[in-house]
Amino acid sequence: MARGHGPEVRRRRLASELRRLRESAELTIGEVSDRLRCSTSKVSRIETGHVGVRPQDVRAMLTLYGVGERESDELVQLAHEARTRGWWHSYSEVFTGSFVGLEADASSLRAFQALLVPGLLQTRRYAHAVIRAMRPHAPDAEIKRRVSARMRRQRLLADESPPSYEAVMDEAVLHRVVGGRDVMSEQLLRLREAAALPHVTLRVVPFDAGAHSGMEGPFLILGFPERADPDVVYVDSTTGGVCLEEPDEVERYSVMFDHLRYHALGHEDSTRLLDKLSGAAHGR
Repeated sequence: MARGHGPEVRRRRLASELRRLRESAELTIGEVSDRLRCSTSKVSRIETGHVGVRPQDVRAMLTLYGVGERESDELVQLAHEARTRGWWHSYSEVFTGSFVGLEADASSLRAFQALLVPGLLQTRRYAHAVIRAMRPHAPDAEIKRRVSARMRRQRLLADESPPSYEAVMDEAVLHRVVGGRDVMSEQLLRLREAAALPHVTLRVVPFDAGAHSGMEGPFLILGFPERADPDVVYVDSTTGGVCLEEPDEVERYSVMFDHLRYHALGHEDSTRLLDKLSGAAHGR
């Protein structure tokens, strides 16, 4: 698929434009809500892209802002396109927020993981072991559903026009035996296969690098092809993830990723380490 044209990216772009046009019209959120007879929270959520917006509401806002017919028509069309449902909506009980929709439309992904193999590179059995460990009391059906959702996400890297994907992992990720030795051996082989893909770069931060900037936890930086769509950072945690969009926050994580890349082994050396560990796992 062409990158940068999915519903989540379009909703985000529409939200940014509506905010810019309101500010150009020198109207406050309160004034807009009064004139359109809606709550201030509704206007605020629309401008942050946290909720979808009906095309007729967009038309009313643009009329209030004094926007010309041509630009209004383009933005109303954008509102229609932003309401398209992506595949991830069928996993609404698994995925919350806009992260997966943005990931599906990104042109570049830069990931760091200190504890686990990144989700896009996990085997089915490894993913099952991880999700089961994190949700020890969940019914088997829920675990199966979550594993299925993770496997569906991975189709992204097999797309006809895949994003560039660069993953930096702490060496501990490769030594932590998740799901037993057979599962881990299979996972190491999967990483080696992924490393051979032209759009995938894997790097390992070795133990002897010592303390590093990624010790706060995992994160993912999502880049998009259009300048109108700035980078987003997704920070994961056991209680749920959050998307960061403020320029200073995104810059902080970009600098952090650069530092991690600097301390990591190069792609070829990281691949050789994977070969070594994979060979040891198979008793070679």
